Amino acid sequence: MSEPASEPRDSTLDLNPKFDADGLITAVATDAATGELLMLAHMNADALAKTLESGEAWFWSRSRQRLWKKGESSGNVLRVVEARIDCDQDALWLKVDAAGPACHTGERSCFFRRVENGKLVRG
Repeated sequence: MSEPASEPRDSTLDLNPKFDADGLITAVATDAATGELLMLAHMNADALAKTLESGEAWFWSRSRQRLWKKGESSGNVLRVVEARIDCDQDALWLKVDAAGPACHTGERSCFFRRVENGKLVRG
């Protein structure tokens, strides 16, 4: 039994991001060389445009309610090697070359903890 389609499948090559009600799209960044997941953040239309134009990752900070360039104060910029958008155009995948730790804590990845038996462990 097949699932009913809620809207026609988009198989075009037109970039048409589907921003949510807050004007945001989810973006994940992975290391272009290793595939390691580095971070998850959000972009608005301005952040996406600046990222595509500059080749460096820009995001929308939900906590600070402002646009920010990753690494603007730390120097740990994310140089975009490749940008991909999912089939629904509501999530972005950035393959990046990281100039340093991606996490604001100084960890290489924001996903430096693992959930094990309901507890957090490093690694």
